[in-house]
Amino acid sequence: MKLSVVIVNYNVKYFLEQCLYSVRKAMQGIETEVFVVDNNSVDGSCAMVIQKFPEVILIENKKNVGFSKANNQAIKLSKGEYVLLLNPDTVVEEDTFKKITEFMDEHADAGGLGVKMIDGKGNFLPESKRGLPTPKVAFYKIFGLSRLFPKSKKFAQYHLSYLDKNKIHKVDILSGAFMLMRKKVLDETGLLDESFFMYGEDIDMSYRIKLAGFENYYYPETTIIHYKGESTKKGSVNYVRVFYNAMIIFAQKHFSKNNAKFYSFIINSAVYFRAFIAIFSRFLKNIFLPALDALLIFAGFWFITPYYEKSKFGETGVYPDEYLLIVVPFYILIWLVSSYYSGGYDKPVKLWRVLRGLVIGSVIILSIYALLDEEVRFSRALILIGSAWAVVSSFGLRILFHIFGFGGYKLSSKIKKRGVIVGIEDEAKRVSLLLNKTAVKPEIVGFISVDENTGGKTYIGSVDQLQDIIRIHKIDEVIFCARDITAQKIIGNMLVLSEIKIDYKIASPDSISVIGSNSIHTSGDLYTLEINSIGTDKNRRNKRFYDFSASLLLLISFPVTLFFVKNPLGYLRNIFIVMAGLKSWVGYFTGEDITTFNLPKLRSGILSPVDSHGKKNGISNEVKERLNVIYAKEYKITNDFIIMRNGFRFLGR
Repeated sequence: MKLSVVIVNYNVKYFLEQCLYSVRKAMQGIETEVFVVDNNSVDGSCAMVIQKFPEVILIENKKNVGFSKANNQAIKLSKGEYVLLLNPDTVVEEDTFKKITEFMDEHADAGGLGVKMIDGKGNFLPESKRGLPTPKVAFYKIFGLSRLFPKSKKFAQYHLSYLDKNKIHKVDILSGAFMLMRKKVLDETGLLDESFFMYGEDIDMSYRIKLAGFENYYYPETTIIHYKGESTKKGSVNYVRVFYNAMIIFAQKHFSKNNAKFYSFIINSAVYFRAFIAIFSRFLKNIFLPALDALLIFAGFWFITPYYEKSKFGETGVYPDEYLLIVVPFYILIWLVSSYYSGGYDKPVKLWRVLRGLVIGSVIILSIYALLDEEVRFSRALILIGSAWAVVSSFGLRILFHIFGFGGYKLSSKIKKRGVIVGIEDEAKRVSLLLNKTAVKPEIVGFISVDENTGGKTYIGSVDQLQDIIRIHKIDEVIFCARDITAQKIIGNMLVLSEIKIDYKIASPDSISVIGSNSIHTSGDLYTLEINSIGTDKNRRNKRFYDFSASLLLLISFPVTLFFVKNPLGYLRNIFIVMAGLKSWVGYFTGEDITTFNLPKLRSGILSPVDSHGKKNGISNEVKERLNVIYAKEYKITNDFIIMRNGFRFLGR
């Protein structure tokens, strides 16, 4: 056996499917075995592998054992001269396996090998080649010096950005997304260190290969797509914490005691620094537009009120100072909250949502106004004038932002993404019909033939004319049919066109998925017919609205409901905590052996999906993780209601 390919999967069925299609093509002419180790996925990954890839050796774990342990399970069974660790969110070229095994055959000193990786937009991924993350190198990376001086041999050692990305180099560290190793080297160095649950195991393994006297090579003669790339997930505080904790394990294992302590200090400083920056940036980003709305509306009242007083009473200063200092800010708060829950602050901006929120807010204000005593009423007319000004100012602000392209606040329009499909007519039509069944429904301008010899009215051109077609037809998105065009040609086109700001997607044969973008965690990267993720803005907003509304009802009914909970004081405390947004009534189940960091981030919950299934002690950790994933992927407000109803007596927890 020449090559053993090991793929560890966790709930990325459609990416795994596309990866396996590319692997199937790449293994032609090479004696290859393929392992898929599934870490207890709940998205139908295993059934898909059994149905569509019977040649694959499937290992179904009953819990998420982590990346290292899962890889080791397959490596122990592997028979290949070389072992390739491959991420499920990758696409390899048809000749990738041939080229990498030939290179290893010709270089006896090679213990490991990595290749050139690009993201879903054709951009080079710097983690394709890396240096050893010593304390000094880690410091330069964490505090941004490597980014400031990318060509410096001193500061840019982490990603070795001073080395030509198109030439073969000896490097220290390989990426676990594509990591080829000589089996006899693994027999000498040992398998992946299972103390690394996720992240860091590739650094540790690469370093041990070097310590054993072998070389690691960066080999750019073949290129793969790695969708994960530098995704938004990698910028999260949670990712920073998990990744850098893995670095601390590496330092404690391989560095001297003093160096390990210094390294740990740098890492922990970086985590807190990144956390502060992330929280502060998120706060500024979230508060920016509402704060501008509030200032503009208040400014309007500031100028309108004296004119109104003059026209009605013949003088100014009739209303007390409290009107502008207390009452108007109260109006503004209602308008802002109503706009938020109406989707007025979602991107892309939809003006009708802004209008809906402001109208609802005005109705609420007028309803409250009607209930007040005569002596504390001011002017219904000013409320109506202020409402009109709120609409004008909010619309005007967003239109200006749209015109000048500021902050990504683009107005949503009915103009769809303009796309072309590269493939043979029957497959291109199938993919086109599939896209029309999704929520996105891009406008398909036409089909592109896979070679210049295929003509006719069906096609607007050939793939060799792709650059001109994109320019002439103002194309936003190119969709490749993987059945009809090679991965090598897809990747080649992406590399050539990487400077053009368009999206690329790949449609797998006989699949209901069209995959693309630069990340498996970026919205809009996956066209399918099913998932309703809790990570969407709409569902996050709905969940927060439910939390607040439920808290309000529970507070009103507290004199009665306190008799139905185990801890009444804790119940009352939780009502205020959830109302303040510090926690949610329902969150993920957490525990030492439960993995949640790869799920959309949620506030900590008083209850969890497990509470709707009786006693937690009677449920295994595997089922608890499965319930978390199902809750995240198929979120509905009614789910929260059912969980709270079933776990009502524990609301004081």
